[in-house]
Amino acid sequence: MIPGWLIFTSIALLFWGITGITQKLSTNHISSELSFLWFSYAMVAISAVLLLTVPIHWHVRPLVFWLAVVGGALNGLGALTSFAAFESGGKASIVISLVSLYPLLTVGFAVLVLHERLTGVQAAGIGLAIVAAILLSQEPKAEVSQSGPAPQ
Repeated sequence: MIPGWLIFTSIALLFWGITGITQKLSTNHISSELSFLWFSYAMVAISAVLLLTVPIHWHVRPLVFWLAVVGGALNGLGALTSFAAFESGGKASIVISLVSLYPLLTVGFAVLVLHERLTGVQAAGIGLAIVAAILLSQEPKAEVSQSGPAPQ
């Protein structure tokens, strides 16, 4: 039997994979700020549906509340800057691939702050992800014509 977390992870992967394309297509026609605002409106609509359909336990400690608020704000700022990357000419295949390496920061913080340990295989995976980021971020060099300057 497939665990529930794996099903939800696969659905998130599908949604986020399609999202990268829709974000790039929208920033080809409107500003990153306007595209982000429409993105945010969709999030508000989904939040409203959840508010009306899911029982929510409102009693949480202040620290938990502020952690959720800061997490939401950072997520929004990350989305806004990814829209700006698209608008400024970034290719969807590269921008999304690089942005999707954010777990490397999470792993780093988990090791430093939460004192989690990595296995050798996990450390090797991180090393390969860093190499992938470097390779993905390389721009192809313009070809130089061997026949001299172009005619005027």
